[in-house]
Amino acid sequence: MGVSALSQQRSTSTVSDDARLRDRLVFGDESAFTEMYEQFESLVYSIAARVARDRRAAEDITQEVFLAIWQRPLVFDPAKGSLRAWLAMMAHRRAVDLVRREESQRRTALDGRLYTGSLNHGDPVADQVTDADTAQRLSTALQSLPEHLSRPIALAYLEGRTYREVAAELGLPEGTAKSHLREGLRRLAATMHAGQIDGEEEK
Repeated sequence: MGVSALSQQRSTSTVSDDARLRDRLVFGDESAFTEMYEQFESLVYSIAARVARDRRAAEDITQEVFLAIWQRPLVFDPAKGSLRAWLAMMAHRRAVDLVRREESQRRTALDGRLYTGSLNHGDPVADQVTDADTAQRLSTALQSLPEHLSRPIALAYLEGRTYREVAAELGLPEGTAKSHLREGLRRLAATMHAGQIDGEEEK
């Protein structure tokens, strides 16, 4: 028997095994769920952990993936691919969705602190943008910063990039990008505060 024939035989066997397992899940066979979980749990977890970079999140994603196929086993079609590939795809998709959702929430929170002055955790920027005049002063203050500090802020706050995207854009480690953002925000706050005091004294 040639290599291609052996490969085809293994592929047919996998489809058949996956189909039988799926059918057992359809009928609520808990032993089928246990069998599937024991066989693929480490795969699903490792993919989720690699993408999410968080152990607890990876555990939650793993549970969600297996719960999804247990509750709706017909969403998996053995004719379109192996169960292993389907579970891997679901783990990756859910982990990516989680990362995007968390980064969006974090970006929204940071934008809120910068532009409305709703500060938490001791952030250094408060009540900066309240009108066009303040916005202009903020722009001027930003331009006064060194490029290695102003560029990350512009990417993160004006272009809506995540920490990871800022780091990738500038060719920096993520820790360095975060450090530059924090230092830039601190100096930006100091510049704006000084300008605000000067403006009040002139009045």
